[in-house]
Amino acid sequence: MADKFSDFESFSDLLKDNDLSKKELAPGEKIEAIVVDVTQDSIFLDVGGKSEGYVDRKELEDEEGNISVKAGDSLVVYFLSGAHNEMLFTTKIGGGSSSRAHLEEAYRSSIPIEGFVQKEIKGGFEVTVAGKIRTFCPFSQMEIKRISEPDKYIGRHLLFKITKYGEEGRNIVLSRRIILEEEREEKREQLKDSLQEGMTVKGTITSIRDFGAFVDIDEAIEGLIPVSEIGWSRIDNIKDILSEGQNVEVVILKLDWENDRFSFSLKQALPDPWLTISQKAPVGSFHTGTVVRLAKFGAFVNIAEGIDGLIHISKLGGGRRINHPREVLEEGQNIDVKIDDIDTEQKRIALSLVSEEPEEDSEVTGKPDDYAEYMKQTAPAQSRKGSRSTLGDLLEAKLKEKEGKK
Repeated sequence: MADKFSDFESFSDLLKDNDLSKKELAPGEKIEAIVVDVTQDSIFLDVGGKSEGYVDRKELEDEEGNISVKAGDSLVVYFLSGAHNEMLFTTKIGGGSSSRAHLEEAYRSSIPIEGFVQKEIKGGFEVTVAGKIRTFCPFSQMEIKRISEPDKYIGRHLLFKITKYGEEGRNIVLSRRIILEEEREEKREQLKDSLQEGMTVKGTITSIRDFGAFVDIDEAIEGLIPVSEIGWSRIDNIKDILSEGQNVEVVILKLDWENDRFSFSLKQALPDPWLTISQKAPVGSFHTGTVVRLAKFGAFVNIAEGIDGLIHISKLGGGRRINHPREVLEEGQNIDVKIDDIDTEQKRIALSLVSEEPEEDSEVTGKPDDYAEYMKQTAPAQSRKGSRSTLGDLLEAKLKEKEGKK
């Protein structure tokens, strides 16, 4: 031990001049300490002033015997006992048989305890702690949310807190949920200082409803992505876009910490299609679109992802007055349209129906469908390929045909 503390006073002297020893730490008291040194058996800690304690190295070893802490790191520990001028701390009560003596203290002081999930039993899980002591963890206390796959917990070493210690340790009930909720609350407090509305953050979809999808951020807060904020295009079925467990990037719309209400936007984290629509679909260009909604004043047509334009009712009658767009079109119908005007600032596009654009010299006043059928049956081969003939042209062609027969 002399080499270990060559740069410090002796460990015994430290304890004599120790602020913590003067205030007499209570077993189970939680403190934050600084790692001073790591040896083959112990991790020595600076626990305030000139005071030091230690933690059993095995608590922080992985399966290969490696540890992730080093001198200078901070560590949250619980005071267990002080004997022979030594202060023993723990990050958790381990799984060894030597831990049995600390089980009641772990219960009274709310110290985490490591347990091994043996099997599923009625109402929950059988968990062994401190060697071979059998305990019980209810389903509701294994996770914050309802468990759907109990089998995935079997055979795992997990941290719990003892919520019931009876019959001198023969009746012990555990909760993992308490630890998860404490961790979540700590992360939540950290996020309060870092998150702001308008920021883009990463999250995970936790559930999907008809009105939107819930997303978890850093396992600390959960909020809603309203269906209107899932994509730039119209969404018929959210599950066609998102699935539970999917990782996404979202923009924060609202942070209401007091009422625990948070909302996010998926579409605002995606490129806005309106920024490039003037280049992809300039005024005067022709496109094939799908009728997505009929209103009294016109028909909305989707011409690209996230881009809907309007054909005003005055441009739907083919020269005649109609009372409602449904007289000419139906939702889901594919039609050819021409872009007449684009207002990117207001996100509006004016369209006209190509097949129903009235000819300036046309005198036909019948139904558009009748006129289109008439054009198809009577137009010469050249006009069917794309040129537009007036009614006069068609009559003249008909007269020439009769004269030829004579």
